[in-house]
Amino acid sequence: MELHGKQVLVTGASGFLGSHLTEALVEKGARVRALVRYNSRNDWGLLECLPPAIKDNIEVILGDLTDPYGTARAVAGCSLVFHLAALIGIPYSYLAPAQYVAVNCGGTLNLLEAARAQGVECFIHTSTSETYGTAQYTPIDEAHPLRGQSPYAASKIGADKLAESYQLSFGLSVVTLRPFNIYGPRQSARAIIPTIISQALTGDTIRLGQLESRRDLTFVADTVDGFLKAAVTPQAVGRVINLGNGKAVSIGELAQLIMAMVRGDKKIVLQEERLRPEASEVWLLECDNSLAQEVLNWRPQVSLKEGLRRTIEDIASSLDRYKPERYNI
Repeated sequence: MELHGKQVLVTGASGFLGSHLTEALVEKGARVRALVRYNSRNDWGLLECLPPAIKDNIEVILGDLTDPYGTARAVAGCSLVFHLAALIGIPYSYLAPAQYVAVNCGGTLNLLEAARAQGVECFIHTSTSETYGTAQYTPIDEAHPLRGQSPYAASKIGADKLAESYQLSFGLSVVTLRPFNIYGPRQSARAIIPTIISQALTGDTIRLGQLESRRDLTFVADTVDGFLKAAVTPQAVGRVINLGNGKAVSIGELAQLIMAMVRGDKKIVLQEERLRPEASEVWLLECDNSLAQEVLNWRPQVSLKEGLRRTIEDIASSLDRYKPERYNI
């Protein structure tokens, strides 16, 4: 399958990963329809950051995944669906679990049913490494047990299983990609790396939660490359595929590295509200990406230090988008 000339739908296009994927698809010559959650301001989120030459080649439609009729209209005429839209903030999932189920499970169901009805060629479903919970063994391969250690993780497990059921029950061609922690330009302070960088650039104190947790960090351009390869690789259909570096770093180590890169000696302070409930904390995520290498010929290309350099540069030039003095859940 070639992407050039294909009509594709990207849900969650206004978000961090979605905006990067949308940009890459336009550059590949795809005809991109971007589903953006309805708002009365006609705000396109992070798509607003794209160059005019890219934005002019995107069909932006406003809607909501929880509306099955709007979802059907969004899918109509599309050969490929990249499903990225979800509620993803883990701390907020403790406050609004029903909303996470409605969007992440119910919204995914609406989209799968629309894709089935329209006969799309391939449905790329976005999972998350959080579905594994704390590693029972490392590196984590796709056979690792799933464990819902937060309402967010539980809702994504449900969405993953719905996608699997449409492959097995109805023959819908589904690829489930399971990215580990993604970072890069345009990411919000909901994520750990922009949280550290924005505080390091603006003050003498960095307020964090758990420092011992270890994460496998992948630069956004590498993750996007995995999505593009999955869409054109027939052997990927019916599989769950991890996208991660295969190396884990602790939050404390990450903070020290970023401080060294911004040339500032900052004080790290533990802030209780940033801690997860103890049994909900995921202590270690470290990816086995051998299946992605085998099936997609995919390997991460951007080192952590280089990726952090690009991210620091982006955040430094757009600090007005951040509120480093506040905890962004």
